[in-house]
Amino acid sequence: MSSGVPEVDIAAWVGQYLWPFSRISAFVFAAPVLGSQVVPARLRLLLCLLLTGIVASALPSLPRCSVLTLDAWLVVVEQTLIGLTMGWILQLVFQALELSGQVVATQSGLGFSSLIDPNSGVSVASLSQLYVMLATLIFLAMNGHLVMIDYLFRSFTVLPLGRSPGLDLPWADLLAAGGWVFSAGLIASLPAVVALLVINVALGIITRASPQLNIFSIGFPITLMLGLLAVWLSLRGFTDLFSALSDEAFARLQHFLRL
Repeated sequence: MSSGVPEVDIAAWVGQYLWPFSRISAFVFAAPVLGSQVVPARLRLLLCLLLTGIVASALPSLPRCSVLTLDAWLVVVEQTLIGLTMGWILQLVFQALELSGQVVATQSGLGFSSLIDPNSGVSVASLSQLYVMLATLIFLAMNGHLVMIDYLFRSFTVLPLGRSPGLDLPWADLLAAGGWVFSAGLIASLPAVVALLVINVALGIITRASPQLNIFSIGFPITLMLGLLAVWLSLRGFTDLFSALSDEAFARLQHFLRL
């Protein structure tokens, strides 16, 4: 006799909800801003469930697959890797700016002031935190979070759910993206670093011309104050710099997704 409770088709549920959820959750937890530890884990989980429901309703009927089979979990692993890679590519912009702040802080003496980064949970220079906070505000003002979600939705069109699509992606280009972080961080810190280099050369000339002058007692405060001045002057072009880095990151994401 029927109990009146509808039967759940587990095989259909796996393909329709579990596979999209694997890619979406990996992307949300790895993406900038959304994946920050400042955002509560429950809120991120609710966002993943909401996005999964939206995506699952728009996807075509997927093949039935038992949750206990190896093929089903291979698809889960593949979708997780795709989501993590997409979020990691966008995270490179913030890592480049954090590296830039660390370089400038080390050269100017500001590296003594450090804070705990809420995104990674490690101690970084306060200047790096300033750059990351400014980048986050600009990113939200430019609706970068909405662009990220748009790319996530489009990825299900160009990379349909299954085992084969992700195998042909340009995974080797991710190594070049890692090198781009260092070059972008160096370019971002170049104006302040050049100014500090000129200051150090000037202090060296002063020491050479007047050996009796104790350069160690006056050199550090001079470098510190002029370093703050150089950082303040370089902030005028911070918006354009972040916009250029964001365009490069989204271009790399397009190349990864072959859009």
